[in-house]
Amino acid sequence: MNQVFPSPALGPFGRAQKRERGHRIPVTVITGFLGAGKTTLLKRFLSTPEGAGTAVVVNEFGAVGIDDALLRNSADETVLIGNGCLCCVTRSDLQNALRRLVIERERGEVPDFRRVVIETSGLADPSPILQTFSTDRALGAEFHVELVVTVIDAVNGAETLQWSAEARRQAILADILVVSKTDLAGVEAGKALTARLAALNPRAIIDTAVNGTLDPRRLIEPSGGDRNSFVAEAEHSDGIASFVLVEDKPIAWATFSRAMETLTAMRGADLLRVKGLLNVEGCNGPVVVQFVQHLAHAPVELAAWPDSSRQSRVVFITRGIAEAQVRELFAAVKALA
Repeated sequence: MNQVFPSPALGPFGRAQKRERGHRIPVTVITGFLGAGKTTLLKRFLSTPEGAGTAVVVNEFGAVGIDDALLRNSADETVLIGNGCLCCVTRSDLQNALRRLVIERERGEVPDFRRVVIETSGLADPSPILQTFSTDRALGAEFHVELVVTVIDAVNGAETLQWSAEARRQAILADILVVSKTDLAGVEAGKALTARLAALNPRAIIDTAVNGTLDPRRLIEPSGGDRNSFVAEAEHSDGIASFVLVEDKPIAWATFSRAMETLTAMRGADLLRVKGLLNVEGCNGPVVVQFVQHLAHAPVELAAWPDSSRQSRVVFITRGIAEAQVRELFAAVKALA
């Protein structure tokens, strides 16, 4: 870091933060296939004390917005992105909507908000949404995606997962999986769906929403999911696989960054999501790293480790990339270094 007056409190990645997002506004992405119960879940959340100070961005596939009307009286501010899908043609609309929220808040035109919730279309793939916050540096400086929450209904969810690649992608990329409509489907159907989801995404927290009611802390507290996010995962359908790399000794940042630069240059399109904690030489706290396809979030050093383990552990969710290939790449770069 080239500073005229360097501070001893600063590490190679800047000042250590208590939380990964630092001063940025946390964003929760709520996704799930059509009719899963996303709007009901969000409306219940907005009625709780934890939901106060939330701005909502709603994307609907259709010319007339319904969900935003249902939510408008509950949220401090609601923005509708209509007639499109956040995973494709309206990513620029999402960027514009978030920028407009910040500008209008500064002008006092909308109430102050502490959090943003994005409710996606039921047809949305979460990957490009996560990518948006990496491609737009100004947006990434203001906002931080803290959680991806996927809602799956117990009535139709198992069948939908069978035929819909979008539904499987939504489940695989989630930090929290919420099973809805168990009161309609029955206990056994709920158990069967939970087992299927655990096979698709073992690292995610799986919870049940009864009549749309869920512990509101699930939508705002990522710490529990962080502890579960480093469990080794199995191979999934659609060529998607996930695995974890673990290292007991502190690692050199140059070695890790060079290996990831090579991987993203050659296979970036198939890196659906990479996230982890690194024990980096010269840092007191863990360094959070995140990659979405070709793009890398700026690394952030945390002030303290979330648990007693000091292992470096990085979860990879990839498409058509074998775990052995990634391990061999990291070993080769380490040997050359």
